[in-house]
Amino acid sequence: MSKKITVLFLLTVFLITSGFGCKGVDQETQQAMQPITLTFWSVYDDADAFQDIITKYKAIHPYITIEYRKFRYEEYETEILNAMAEDRGPDVFSIHNTWLKKYQSKLAFLPATITLPYPVVQGTIQKTVVQQMRTINSLSLTELKNNFVDVVANDVVLEDGNIYGLPLSVDTLAMYYNRDLLNNAGISLVPAYWNKEFLQDVKKLTRQNEEKEIIQSGVALGGSDNINRFSDILSVLMMQNGAVMMSDNKHVTFNAIPSSMKDSGYNPGLEALHFYTDFANPTKESYAWNSTLANSLEMFISGNLAIMFSYSYDLNTIKTQAPKLNFGVAKLPQIEGTPPTNINFANYWIESVSKKSAHQNEAWDFIQFMTKAEQVKSYLDITKKPTALRSLVGEQRNDNQIGVFADQVLTARSWYKGINAPAAENAIQEMVNATLISANDKIQNIIDTTAAKVQQTIN
Repeated sequence: MSKKITVLFLLTVFLITSGFGCKGVDQETQQAMQPITLTFWSVYDDADAFQDIITKYKAIHPYITIEYRKFRYEEYETEILNAMAEDRGPDVFSIHNTWLKKYQSKLAFLPATITLPYPVVQGTIQKTVVQQMRTINSLSLTELKNNFVDVVANDVVLEDGNIYGLPLSVDTLAMYYNRDLLNNAGISLVPAYWNKEFLQDVKKLTRQNEEKEIIQSGVALGGSDNINRFSDILSVLMMQNGAVMMSDNKHVTFNAIPSSMKDSGYNPGLEALHFYTDFANPTKESYAWNSTLANSLEMFISGNLAIMFSYSYDLNTIKTQAPKLNFGVAKLPQIEGTPPTNINFANYWIESVSKKSAHQNEAWDFIQFMTKAEQVKSYLDITKKPTALRSLVGEQRNDNQIGVFADQVLTARSWYKGINAPAAENAIQEMVNATLISANDKIQNIIDTTAAKVQQTIN
C-alpha cells in the first residue's frame, strides 16, 4: 500500500511541476477546475476502505476533494431523507438494492457522456501534462451487462432504461455450519441439496431434552422473528422451486404457477412455504426450530446451532465473538435436478448520485472510476466482500474467506419489494407465522393475502 501511495504522490508532484496547473490551460478548463468537494455517505464501511481509491482519483482530478462519512444503519435512511429535504444531502450515497425504485425520484441517472478536465500529455521531446476538457462515454447498457454480474443490471436499470447506480460488491446467501456438531453426528459432507439427506442430517443434529425443548438445533429454518434474513431464505426457496416472485417488475406473483407447471398440479410457492415452515412444526420429522429459541446468529455463535444461512458480513462477527468456534461456510443448497440449475440470493448496496447534487457529472465520474476492476480491488481486499464484477469472480473463488460467496454471484437474483420494504417484510413474516398455526387448506389464502399486501407497496 505504501508503495502505491508513494508512486501516486510522485505522479501528483510531476503533474503539478510540469504544467498541470493553469499553465497552458484555456479559460473553459480553468473554470471547470475550480475546487469542489463531493460528499460521499454510506454505512458499514470505514474511511480506510476508500482511501486508496480517493487518492488515485485525486491524482487525476486534483481540484476535486472527496469527503466520506460513515453512518450507523439504524440512523442512515432517516438522515438521508432529512438531509435531502433540507438541501444538505450528499452528492454520492449508498442505497440498498431493494431501495432503488423508492429513491428513483431523488436520483440522477447516469448520463450518456461526461465532460470534465482530464490530464493530457503534450509534446514529444519535452513532455508536458496539462488539463484539457474531454468528453468521455459513460458505461453503456451493454457494458453494464458484460462487466457486472446479471443481478446488477436487473436492479439498477429501471423502466426508463437508465442506470441509477453501480455497486462495489454483491453479497450472496450461503450456508454456515458447525464442523464439530456435524462431525459428532457422523455427517462427513455438508448437504448440497434440499433433499431427504438434508432432512435426515437436520434430524441427527437436533436434540431435545426430557421436556421436549430444543437444546440444539439442526438448522435455523421455519420461523421468522428469530431467524436473520428469514424472508431472503424463503424467497430463494420459492425461486429455486420455480416460483416467479414478480412479473414485469410490477406485479407480485410469488404465489402464481409458471405456465410450464400449470398442468402438473404443482404449486411451487405453496410447496416451498410448506417445506420452510415444516422445520418449525413439532408434528414433522424435520422439526428443529421454534419461537422460544434465541436469534439464529446468537445460537450459532453459542455452538447450539448446526446450520444457519447468512451473508459474508457475519464472518467477522462470528470470528470476533466466538474465536474458537470450529465452523465452515458452504454453498447454499439447491434443488436436485437434471440439468442442475443454481439459483442464489443477492444482497448488496449501490452507489448513486443525488438529483440535488450541484456536481452530478463529477459524482458520476467518481462512481464509474471506483467501480472499475483496477480501483475496486483495494476496496474488496480491505472489506473482504464478494465482487460485483465478472472479471474478478475467478480470482475471488480461491479466497479462503469469501470464495463461497463470490462463487455464487453469477447465479444470484433478487426481487423488488416495493417502496416500503419493511412493510413487505412484515407481510412475509405474518405469512410464515399464520402458516404455522393454520390448516393446510388455508395456506393458499394466506399466500394470496400476503401477495396483495406486498402489491400495495409496489403500487
